[in-house]
Amino acid sequence: MRRADLIDKTLSLILDDGIKTNFFRSKSFLISGGAGFLGSWISEAICKIGGTVYCVDDFSTSPATNVDHLRQHPNFHLIHENIVTADLSAINCDFVFHLASRPSPEDYQLHPVESLLPNSTGSQKLLSYCKERGIPIAFASTSEVYGDARVIPTPESYWGNVNPVGLRSCYDEGKRYAEALFMAYSRQYNVPVKIFRIFNTYGPRLRADGYYGRAVSRFLMQASSNKDITIFGDGKQTRSFCFVSDTVRGILYFAQSTLVNEVINIGNPEEMTILQLAQAIKEVTNSKSDVVFAPPAPDDPKRRCPDIRKANELLSWTPKIDLKTGIQMTLDWNTSS
Repeated sequence: MRRADLIDKTLSLILDDGIKTNFFRSKSFLISGGAGFLGSWISEAICKIGGTVYCVDDFSTSPATNVDHLRQHPNFHLIHENIVTADLSAINCDFVFHLASRPSPEDYQLHPVESLLPNSTGSQKLLSYCKERGIPIAFASTSEVYGDARVIPTPESYWGNVNPVGLRSCYDEGKRYAEALFMAYSRQYNVPVKIFRIFNTYGPRLRADGYYGRAVSRFLMQASSNKDITIFGDGKQTRSFCFVSDTVRGILYFAQSTLVNEVINIGNPEEMTILQLAQAIKEVTNSKSDVVFAPPAPDDPKRRCPDIRKANELLSWTPKIDLKTGIQMTLDWNTSS
């Protein structure tokens, strides 16, 4: 399948009957990290509906190819800047999505300061922007704020079990600080905020190369080449993998809702071990790869699984794409042009 066809297929999964097109059409959206893995799909979906997108991205973690095809779209405007230093004064919009971040553990541990700043300084800049204009803002937080959770499935009410000075703290604590800042601006300045905590997401446009690769993309790359599939630790640690169309659909459901000053988990509640993920990828790819084990990553959570009752009850959202279908679409993306 051609990549253009995969884009159309993924967009059709995002823009289902639950999307209120009137909310997005003819409005303007500022999206920090709008060329990233999730941001590019949000940008593209909004443009397709008829909204206008101001995408702020410095391509530090995402390739320009994610949005190259959008540059000729009359509703898409690229601001090639880091959100920490970008001048936003000339942009007038109706809604802000703050997604700028370094989401890959290996990458953010190599760039801890650069990982903290978008969630601290960048968050304050965007919150002040929204305060001045009286508009809402949605923030991409993460399941990492729960740390090595002791409550599984994990509800939004769980306070977390994190190491504030560990190697992962540049990401975990950056997101936790940002959440506190968002709620402070809500309480003190009445800025309407929406915080969504994303669990492991995969699909087309997820990078597999170098320090940017994460489990699904890295395993697919290794399995497709019949190379050893490398698992850090014993493989018994669990994650919950949500296909990108489901995650983005949940984010857009939340954005279009009247809910403000809420925190909602967006993820797949089907918990599985990393070893099970590797086996599933081997089956889809018909790979002859062996599974090998490397030393565990520092502070790696033992289990991760979201409680999504809140998203289901308040947004009528639940994931639709099963793991093998999602893996196949991701494989098709990685092997197509």
